[in-house]
Amino acid sequence: MLSIEKNKGGKLFQVTFTATAAAGTAVFIAGSFNDWDADATPMLDCGGNVHKVTLELPAGYYEYKFIVGDEWLLDDSNPNFSANDFGTLNSFFVLE
Repeated sequence: MLSIEKNKGGKLFQVTFTATAAAGTAVFIAGSFNDWDADATPMLDCGGNVHKVTLELPAGYYEYKFIVGDEWLLDDSNPNFSANDFGTLNSFFVLE
């Protein structure tokens, strides 16, 4: 799941990503905003199997996936997805 808020200055957005995974499971997010680096952006375990991270991003088109353990997963709560070069899908969103 993702929620988007525009900063008061108007040039950046606060994008909060939420993933569900068992407690104690390492969860990361990778996407076009971090050059698909699987280790660059860990998500915080908030308890109750909820993991979150908030990123500050400029306007643009972004693709992403959650990484739970060794598995790359779509964001099930985001209906927007696009095919990638690996024959699978990526979740995406647009900030404007």
